[in-house]
Parts: sequence; structure tokens; C-alpha cells
Amino acid sequence: MANPLVGLPTLAIPAGVKPARFGINQSYVRALTAAGCAPVLIPLIHDLDRLRAIYDRLDGIVFPGGADVAPEEYGEQPIDNLNVVEPERDRTELTLARWAFDDDLPTLGICRGQQLLNVALGGSLFQDLHHQGVTSVEHSDADGRARTALIHRVRLDPDSRLAQLIDETSIEVNSLHHQAVKSVASRLRATGKSDDGIIEALESDDRRFLIAVQWHPEEVDQLPWVQRLFSGFARAAGE
Repeated sequence: MANPLVGLPTLAIPAGVKPARFGINQSYVRALTAAGCAPVLIPLIHDLDRLRAIYDRLDGIVFPGGADVAPEEYGEQPIDNLNVVEPERDRTELTLARWAFDDDLPTLGICRGQQLLNVALGGSLFQDLHHQGVTSVEHSDADGRARTALIHRVRLDPDSRLAQLIDETSIEVNSLHHQAVKSVASRLRATGKSDDGIIEALESDDRRFLIAVQWHPEEVDQLPWVQRLFSGFARAAGE
């Protein structure tokens, strides 16, 4: 299929000088269109029938980065270092993620998207890596780093679909997160970790294409292995 239709859930931009809007970082759109996809933005809709009407037309879906997933969604209370949460976005994306998993819709999760997919399928998160003493490495951009800066290494399981797709088992990635996967959902497996032990990649062995990464490949889409990731997703969505 040429130009598979790929859903991109949006975030709500509050009213200020301009009216309230829905939007998404343009980097996702650029990376997906370069891979041959036709991205469509999904607003945060309360009406499940209308949300389903959009979803049913999709050939694939990408869950992008963004704010923290509310701890209540994985059975925890918030800690002091929790950042902004967006309940409306959580509700929409968790619904879409569960539909996509049940229907075997090709799915790619990025940063928050990896965390969201893990929570949707029953896993949990570290709410703040430093505050909870998980690592001393600065995985967030609190130091003012560029979104494109390659910060640390990720080692991938050689037998993972991700490693085989991008033809790499050790990669340097950018890093813009303060949360991470804690317990992995039973329907997923961890396929990549940073040197300090943070889970950096997840996938499903029983789905056509369900891969999630903790970094932001859309920001470094000039790298050949990143292009192979998006092209692989596009092929799966087009089948």
C-alpha cells in the first residue's frame, strides 16, 4: 500500500493569546512523510464512537513523546518530582493503545509513547529516575542539551526485531526523559538497555509490528539506522 495512513495523537495546547488548540511536534510528521506515510493528527476526543471512527481508518499509529503518564494509571500515588500530567491525553492514548494491541495495528512508541504502551498493557513506570535513585545519569534535557545531542549508548538484543530492522546492536541515542519503564507489561519484552540499566526499547513478539523506544528518533532522522526504523514501520503499516 502506498502512503499508509498513520495516526498521531496530539496534545492539548491551552488557550492564551490564541484559542485552545491541538498540536504535535512537526518532527514526527517530517520523519513519517519521509518514510512514505501519510500522517493524520488525532485530536483528544471524549466520544469513543467518533474516536473509533478515526481509528478504524488507520493503517498504523505512532504514540509520541510528551508529558508524564498519571501514576494512577499504573496504581501508584504521585511523588514530589512528577511533572505535568494530562488526564485527557492519557485517556485518549490509553484507549487507542489498547485498541491497537487488540487489533494488531502496527504501532511505534516514542519516549512517552513507550511508557504509555507499557502502562496500557499493565506495566509500571519510574516516576523520576533521579528522585527514586534509579540512576545518576542525566537522561532528561534539564542540562539544556540540544534535542539532537547523542548522549548515551543503547545495547539491543541481537534477536530483537528492532536490532534486525535497523541492523545495529549498539547505538548512540539522544535522551529527553526523566521517567522510564519499571515493570515490563507481560505482553511485552525489554529489548534494549542503556549502560546504567534503564530500559530503552520494548517490543511484542506476537504482534506484526509493536516497537517502542525511549529516545527520540524523529529528532535525528538523518541517521541511516533511524531511517531504517521509520521505513520498517511504514512497510508494516502498508502491508
